[in-house]
Amino acid sequence: MSHLVLVRHGQSEWNEKNLFTGWRDPGLTQKGVAEAKAAGVALKAGGLSFDLAFTSNLQRAQNTLALLLGELLGDGGEDALPTTRHEALNERDYGDLSGLNKDDAREKWGEEQVHIWRRSFDTPPPGGESLKDTAERVLPYYESEILPLIKAGKNILIAAHGNSLRALVMRLEGLSAAEILEVNIDTGVPYVYEMDADGAILGKEILAR
Repeated sequence: MSHLVLVRHGQSEWNEKNLFTGWRDPGLTQKGVAEAKAAGVALKAGGLSFDLAFTSNLQRAQNTLALLLGELLGDGGEDALPTTRHEALNERDYGDLSGLNKDDAREKWGEEQVHIWRRSFDTPPPGGESLKDTAERVLPYYESEILPLIKAGKNILIAAHGNSLRALVMRLEGLSAAEILEVNIDTGVPYVYEMDADGAILGKEILAR
């Protein structure tokens, strides 16, 4: 048995301002820093340890991981755990919506159209990715780079983003395109999966703050 833990980054500066973020690279707010640290405290209290970590190429996820590991492993925690950074785990690219206030986007394109871009499975915003597109880059990376480690009994920690993690949850839990649209990943909350030697889920726990 092994553990796979998914953590969405703490609140970012653009989350706070209600902006579409995507591949843009704002830092964490003070609340986001606190959320990241709290995730580390929760994992430590749960007695969890890790062999490797994965994160995206965006600083809000990388900083969340560093802060989390500082609480979990102490000073220098980030350096103590082998970590891979890869753009396959980046947030969904919001294209032309990136940097826009969500209310301003609704005024420009209409409530219904923005809702479709945000919450449909396979309709991307202009110049951006749908959740389906995001899954098509996240899941091959998971299958090739992460799943073999889980099958080898390694405990894996992934610090990433709401939509890249939703793509993983869809795969892990066998959810349909309709079902995944109802799933939201809270910032800074660890999702802990117990996995068997075939990479199937034995159990799931959400470590609430």
